[in-house]
Amino acid sequence: MAEPIRNKRPEIPVAPTPQNTPASNAPISSHAQQPGVASIKEEDLDRAAAASIFAQNPKLVSLIQGRLGSLIGRSSGYIESLPVPVKRRVAGLKGIQKEHSKLEAEFQEEVLQLEKKYFAKFTPLYEKRAAIVNGKAEPTEEEIKAGEEDKEEAEGDAEKAPESSEAAEGAAEGAAADETTVAGIPEFWLSAMKNQVSLSEMITDRDEEALKRLTDIRMEYLDKPGFRLIFEFAENDFFTNKTITKTYYYRNESGYGGDFIYDHAEGDKIDWKPGKDLTVRVEQKKQRNKTTKQTRIVKKTVPTESFFNFFYPPKAPTDDDDDAASDIEDRLELDYQLGEDIKEKLIPRAIDWFTGEAIAFEELDEEDLEDQFEDEDDEDDDDLSDEHDEDDESDDDDEDGSKPKQEAAECKQS
Repeated sequence: MAEPIRNKRPEIPVAPTPQNTPASNAPISSHAQQPGVASIKEEDLDRAAAASIFAQNPKLVSLIQGRLGSLIGRSSGYIESLPVPVKRRVAGLKGIQKEHSKLEAEFQEEVLQLEKKYFAKFTPLYEKRAAIVNGKAEPTEEEIKAGEEDKEEAEGDAEKAPESSEAAEGAAEGAAADETTVAGIPEFWLSAMKNQVSLSEMITDRDEEALKRLTDIRMEYLDKPGFRLIFEFAENDFFTNKTITKTYYYRNESGYGGDFIYDHAEGDKIDWKPGKDLTVRVEQKKQRNKTTKQTRIVKKTVPTESFFNFFYPPKAPTDDDDDAASDIEDRLELDYQLGEDIKEKLIPRAIDWFTGEAIAFEELDEEDLEDQFEDEDDEDDDDLSDEHDEDDESDDDDEDGSKPKQEAAECKQS
């Protein structure tokens, strides 16, 4: 009886031959060489060349994207090939889905009405907040006590020696002086906005002086689906507007799942004082006359980054703007997200953004989201490191026993 062969690999069933595979095997040269570094570099060069071609021919990229886009949603012919009774059942399921869509639309409408109901209850709290921030009112002792319940005492407070009567009197006098000189909470909204990441990226140093005069940020629902953000300002050196609003409109028809579909936004015109427009800057350029050789200074006004560009939202692309459509779509999405962040995050929890507590909660949410995903490259690296470890172990086994074995290098990921 033949002894079984050790370490013999199990026989793997042969996969069926694809239709586009040649009937005969291609000849293999005995001088064939395994791919080396040169062949990999050639592949990289091919990719670089292709990228260069696409970069120089944007119309080609647009054409390819258009052709690929036309393939999305095209039927494979399977549904059309079904027997008539099966097609009727498919149509029946689509009818049931329509009923489901109607209920989803009703659900979203009721959610909106519920939001409006509770927004009416929130409004008095927002008004009280605005009064305290602007020095028109003071919080009650009960409100102060409730706010201090979660605040941890500073380390060592209990071990501090009691202050002398003179020190206590000095502190009381200082507190009294502070109360007379400082009203409300200075720069409340500017500080809150600078702690909100998406908003802070829009605020420039030039904007801050104007945003210090921001007294309140409110919102209101429209009669039809949509909302309006209202920014209230005190007298300032930049514009004459007392309020600047931005309104977000939704489409009349609901989207997939009954969600409201964002349509467009409109912002108020800002009445800038002469020379104070923060959304532009003046460039000076020296020009020399070719004949007289005299020079002159030419001033040119050009757009610049500013938070106040928020009130000049991008317009939806037209059929003539195919080349810039993707860029405009990205800007529209960002503009809508900024409005949602102000509506859903900044206004309801302004005090948490002012103190910075909301930042920690936002970072935790992002970490939880990142933990749900793992880069495939990391998994591949782990697999490769395991293979290297096995190779190192086999190499160690082949070495002379007099030479100490080297442990496999630890795979450290930055």
